[in-house]
Amino acid sequence: MTKAARICVARIGAAHGVRGEVRLWPFTEDPLAVLQYGLLTTKDGARSFEVVRARETKDHLVATLKGVTTRDEAERINGLELYIARDKLPPTDDDEYYHADLIGLRAVDAAGAEIGKVVAMHNFGAGDIIEIATFKGPSLMLPFTNAVVPTVDIKGGTVTIELPTEIEGDTPKSAGR
Repeated sequence: MTKAARICVARIGAAHGVRGEVRLWPFTEDPLAVLQYGLLTTKDGARSFEVVRARETKDHLVATLKGVTTRDEAERINGLELYIARDKLPPTDDDEYYHADLIGLRAVDAAGAEIGKVVAMHNFGAGDIIEIATFKGPSLMLPFTNAVVPTVDIKGGTVTIELPTEIEGDTPKSAGR
């Protein structure tokens, strides 16, 4: 198993209706995959939930969790993140990674000099962004593309970063406009 023994696959949102349904924000490629994983646990493993039913809406699922039958119960679990064991997930293809496997890797440049450490992966809707805490200065937020991150070596514990020389649209406005 990789270094990330547990993976966050969903976050419970607000209650939906009066019968205990919740909004569920899955972090899986197939949103309905959360139905196939069996028991999902909180980060500390103290609580577990099973998704009994789910239906897709515009940008989330509306789910029924086993044992959650009232709106009050649903409201009390709002915001909980749900995890599964890493080994329950399917293996990744070449050039495909689970975000949790990237966090903690050392970021190096093409010459092997250390830049910093991967601290997070984000997706704000336009593609994945890799966040690197640098040794000097502010964190870097870079597009997770083959051009910027040409090499990922999970076993070696590194990602190679090719820092872009300019950002598209980052040119000064011409005078008179």
